[in-house]
Amino acid sequence: MFTATPSHNGYSKTQSLLHESFWLDNPERPSAKSPVNQDIEVDLVVIGAGFTGLWSALEAAIENPNWKIVVLEGDRIACGATGRNGGFVSASLTHGFSNGLSRWPEEMTELLRMGSQNLEEMGDRISQLDIKCDWLVSGEIDVATQEYQADELQQVHSEMNKLGVSAQYFTAEEIRARIDSPIYQGALFDPQVAVVDPARLAWGLARELERMGVKIFEHSKVIELQDSGTLVRAKVGAHWVSGRLVVLATNAYPPLLKRLKHLIVPVYDYVLVTEPLTSEQRKSIGWLNREGVGDSGNQFHYYRITEDGRILFGGYDAHYHGKAGVKPEFDTDPDSFARLADHFVQTFPQLAEVNFTHGWGGAIDTCSRFSAFWGKAHGGKTVYVAGFTGLGVGASRFAALTSLDLLQGRETPRTKLRMVRTKPLPFPPEPFRSWVIAWTTKSLQKADRENGKRNLWLRLLDSLGLGFDS
Repeated sequence: MFTATPSHNGYSKTQSLLHESFWLDNPERPSAKSPVNQDIEVDLVVIGAGFTGLWSALEAAIENPNWKIVVLEGDRIACGATGRNGGFVSASLTHGFSNGLSRWPEEMTELLRMGSQNLEEMGDRISQLDIKCDWLVSGEIDVATQEYQADELQQVHSEMNKLGVSAQYFTAEEIRARIDSPIYQGALFDPQVAVVDPARLAWGLARELERMGVKIFEHSKVIELQDSGTLVRAKVGAHWVSGRLVVLATNAYPPLLKRLKHLIVPVYDYVLVTEPLTSEQRKSIGWLNREGVGDSGNQFHYYRITEDGRILFGGYDAHYHGKAGVKPEFDTDPDSFARLADHFVQTFPQLAEVNFTHGWGGAIDTCSRFSAFWGKAHGGKTVYVAGFTGLGVGASRFAALTSLDLLQGRETPRTKLRMVRTKPLPFPPEPFRSWVIAWTTKSLQKADRENGKRNLWLRLLDSLGLGFDS
C-alpha cells in the first residue's frame, strides 16, 4: 500500500527539480514558428498541434496531396499532453482491454484487430519518415502490488487469451526476476505496447508536414469558430483562417464548441524523472528490456526507462481544479512531486539515493468512458475528437484517421464502430461536478486501502458506465 501523505524525505528529494517536461527540455527542440499574420483560406484547417492534430494533417496530406492545409497551435508544438505524457504507445484503442470489453464486448475482436494494425502502421510510418524518437516495441507490464490485484490480473489474462491476445501472466517470483521490486505480487505482460520519446515524435511529424507543404502556425490561439456557409472560419487574433473542412483537436483545453463542455474535464497528472542510473543501479533492478510498467491500483503509477537510462515515474494523483480549468500554475504541485518520490522509493528501495532532475504536470482530457469520442459540427464541415483520458499516444493516430473518414463522409470499418458512433455520458455542471469528482476520488482511495472493495457509490458509477481514476 502506497502512502498518501508525502514525507519530509519526499519533499527534500524534489526541492531542486526543473519544472519542465523532460521531453521538451531538449536542445533538439525546433525554434518557434511564426503566428498567423494575415487572413488565410485553405482546404483543411487543423486546430491543435498535438498528436491528433499532427496525425490528422499528415494523413490528410498523404491522401490529398493537392489540398492546402494549415495547422493552428495556441502555444508550441507538443506543449500540451503530447509533450507531457509518459511515452507509452498502447495498441489499445479503448483505454485498456478491460475497459473496452466492458463497454463494447460485441466489437472487441474488431477493436483489438484495429488497434494492432494501428500500432504496426505507426511504427512503419515512423520508420518510413526516418523520425528518430526512440520508438521501441518493448511491451507493458501491469503489476499487482496487492494479492487481490494479482487475482484480478489472472482473470484478465484468461479473458485476453479467449480473444486471442498473446498476453503472459507472471507470478511474483517471475516478475521480480525480471524487474526487482519487493512490492510485486504478480504481473500481466502485454507485448503490444511501445515506448517513445513523444516530443521528438511530434517534432518529426511536424518536420514532415512542412516538407509536404503544410503550414504550421504557433502562438496562434483560436478564439472563435464560425460557420459561414461553404467555409468554417477560425478567428486568430485580428485574422480569420477559413477552411472547407476543420479537424478540432484541442484535447483538455477549453473547447471551442459548447457541446463539449460537459463531456470532458481537465484532470492534472504529475511526473518525475530521475538522473541517469549508474550501471550498478540498473543492475540492482534488472529491467533489461525497458518495458513500460503500470501498477493495478485505482490510483495507479506508470513508469519506464528512457533512452539515456533514467526512470520516468508518474501518476497516482489526479487533480481537478473546477472552474479554474487549465492554467500554467497547475503544472507544478510540490505535494504530488513529494508523494511520487516516496512511492518511487517504496517501489525500488535499492534506488533510495537516486535523485530527480525533472518534475512536471499536465492536463488530461478525461471523459466518463475513458476513451476517445467523435462528433460533427457546422453541418459536417467540422469534426472533433476528444476524451482520450491519458492513453492517447497510440489511439491519436486511429482517432485522426477516423476523423478524416467522418469529415469526408466515408463509411468505413472505423466509422461503423459503436465506439465511434456513440458519446460518453456527460459530467454534471458545477458545483455538482466538483462534488462528484471529489467524492469519487475519496471512494477510489478507500477501495485501494480495502483490497479493492468498491462502495455503493462506485458500484453505482460502474452500473451507469461512468468512470474516473488517476
